Amino acid sequence: MVEAVEKELKKIGITVSKPVLAIICIIFGLLVIIFPDLLQWIVGLFLIIQGILILTDYLELRKQPSP
Repeated sequence: MVEAVEKELKKIGITVSKPVLAIICIIFGLLVIIFPDLLQWIVGLFLIIQGILILTDYLELRKQPSP
């Protein structure tokens, strides 16, 4: 899971160290445990952002000339 997040962040030019990414994951995990309703917002935002990244990646690949 961490590798997938790192890969997507590198695609858009963001690099995050593993300890920082681990702390972010722990914070989000604790927030979900403390506020269960927050899970739907976190998952929803993640899916929207992931969808935008996939779509922009697809459009960039489509613009490139075929070999």
